[in-house]
Amino acid sequence: MNRSGRSDETIDFGFDKVPREEKVKRVGAVFDSVASRYDLMNDLMSLGIHRAWKQFTLQVCAVGAGQQVLDVAGGSGDLALEFSRRVGPDGHVILSDINAAMLEVGRDKLTDRGAVGNVDYALADAERLPFAEGSFDCVTIAFGLRNVTDKPAALASMARVLKPGGRLVVLEFSHPTVPLLKPLYDIYSFAVLPTLGKLVAGDADSYQYLAESIRMHPDQKTLVGMLEEAGLERCEYFDLSGGIVAVHRGFKP
Repeated sequence: MNRSGRSDETIDFGFDKVPREEKVKRVGAVFDSVASRYDLMNDLMSLGIHRAWKQFTLQVCAVGAGQQVLDVAGGSGDLALEFSRRVGPDGHVILSDINAAMLEVGRDKLTDRGAVGNVDYALADAERLPFAEGSFDCVTIAFGLRNVTDKPAALASMARVLKPGGRLVVLEFSHPTVPLLKPLYDIYSFAVLPTLGKLVAGDADSYQYLAESIRMHPDQKTLVGMLEEAGLERCEYFDLSGGIVAVHRGFKP
């Protein structure tokens, strides 16, 4: 039985149901495939809007000089790079990811852009973070939570490593709140994204999974409840781009 109390042995991988161990392998294969073109595809898929979503997330994080920050499933390191600038030489940032290929992409980017001295890297599972309780002022996970096998376990793990008063910030695709937006978004997700993935990254299947995983992710209010169940308080969310993306935040008591 997992942390969320379910005794079932299968979990969603997009619209499919697969054994829990199989999802871990399949998600790993997806990111092994897309790692080298991850940033390019993000720009193409979102028409660059993902940069504005991340800038808003940085505002919500409110990271300051000297603070300790953990970026979980940090991928190519966009947030970690900015955190390293904001915490300064007296602060510390850890960029973590469960996927070695993605972590290498992030490490190379941050090194190339001069983020040295206050950044470390960790190959780590969000469900079992290898850090002491109360280590961080801020923990973030951007576009990674929907890929986690046991989301309640991951949220609890991230909450555990927060200092009292620290905040967990989740940036993730969500559910559109504008009625006319949903059908257009569905067409884009299931027709355009896989085609774009095939043409640019040579991998339509991974981007089909991306579209399906977004639809299977909890909606905004459900995720607020999950943050509360993880022991966080003052939980809230901010819709961006009509609810296509949402930023959730909760504080550790």
